[in-house]
Amino acid sequence: MRKTVLFLVISLISYLLPLTSNGQPKREFRGAWIQCVNGQFIGMGTEKMQKTLTYQLDELQKDGVNAIIFQVRPECDALYQSSIEPWSRFLTGRQGVAPSPYWDPLQWMVDECHKRGMELHAWINPFRAKTKFTNELASNNIVVQRPDLVFPYDGLYILDPSKQENRDNICRVAADIIRRYDVDGFHIDDYFYPYPTPECVIPDGLNGDQRRHNVDLFIEQLHDTIRAVKPWVKFGVSPFGIYRNKTSDPNGSDTHGLQNYDDLYADILLWINKGWIDYCVPQLYWEIGHPRADYKTLIQWWNQYASARPLFIGEDIERTTKANQTDEKFRLHNENPNVGGTVLWYAKAAVDNIGGYGTQLRERYWREPALQPLMSFIDDTTPGKVKKVKPVWTSDGYILFWKAPKSKSWKDETVKYVVYQDDLSHVVAITTNPWFVLPYENGKTKHTYYVTSLNRLSNEGAPVKKKVKL
Repeated sequence: MRKTVLFLVISLISYLLPLTSNGQPKREFRGAWIQCVNGQFIGMGTEKMQKTLTYQLDELQKDGVNAIIFQVRPECDALYQSSIEPWSRFLTGRQGVAPSPYWDPLQWMVDECHKRGMELHAWINPFRAKTKFTNELASNNIVVQRPDLVFPYDGLYILDPSKQENRDNICRVAADIIRRYDVDGFHIDDYFYPYPTPECVIPDGLNGDQRRHNVDLFIEQLHDTIRAVKPWVKFGVSPFGIYRNKTSDPNGSDTHGLQNYDDLYADILLWINKGWIDYCVPQLYWEIGHPRADYKTLIQWWNQYASARPLFIGEDIERTTKANQTDEKFRLHNENPNVGGTVLWYAKAAVDNIGGYGTQLRERYWREPALQPLMSFIDDTTPGKVKKVKPVWTSDGYILFWKAPKSKSWKDETVKYVVYQDDLSHVVAITTNPWFVLPYENGKTKHTYYVTSLNRLSNEGAPVKKKVKL
């Protein structure tokens, strides 16, 4: 009896501690960006693109990735069925032309990610209306329909952030995506006002404070839009990696590069401290020791100043492995307590195992599954316990089945489950399925499995255990 009580106490402590059995964080955002703007899918066709994405998702799942950030609107267009904006040329090769055979990439990605227990975050570029290399626009592109709402800049067309009509339209697009698709997050990147180009002038006659105010208004409005449509959808921003240099602000980082605040008119810290965004992913694509933007300096700076909301780090796989700095960068992640995860730039680099990065993820850093970080500022409701946990022999093997608990609202609705083996620090699966295939061998080894429920914000219900012989 005493041993049983001791085991239960140890198991409960393991359940509460934020580490898995191999010392990794129990909760960690492990994301990967899948972009289209580089042209990797142009003209690929429905079947080949689905096959390519299936392979990428399978490999990323093996690497331990638990969230995909999928680009669906690179230039006021759509990689999904939209009545607002035209189909993207980055899908079919020509803007306004639907895929054939028809499919909806965003819906397909939502389904495929959820099958694998991954989150899907829809990624849009808010203000870019045309890239440099797009030569033909659809008749319903906003540049064609409303040239008064955009301005040209170095071969681009940009939605003018000073115009309320543009901010309203972007929020209408966001609401449409969130309303019709079961996305877990909504993500925007680092393009607000355009990156500065020598001899190019933004033709709006405004100063920096006015431009920052325009972007602030947009971020607050987009946050409020998302909350109004589906309050559980996480709103994330991935800014350029330098907020301000110390030469511009005594609280800035000891760096010497382009600045969000001064050059892109993006006051990231204001948005974090106001609670207008739910997570921040600064793009720290440089090396440790970089002369103008040292990675170590920057990760420590963001850890210190951006802690009011979950902080994840954008990592450049190719530059990291080329400099042989994977181990050192992961060590810096662990040393900075406000860093709660990583987003890989970019997914294909991990899939292709450049520099052995994918191997290191699956064999060392992300070997066991991880739950999503908590966001109690959105919701801290705990779902109920799973019911009727029972092992059953089937034609597909020995399977542990259970049933979802009842719910009264989205806050306590169960959407995923966690399966632990032998103690509550050993996660073996995070799944949307109400079952788990047991690794049966000869029926002579005793094991205890625990199953918990997760709601939309990954709040976890109390464990229910079942003893089995495998």
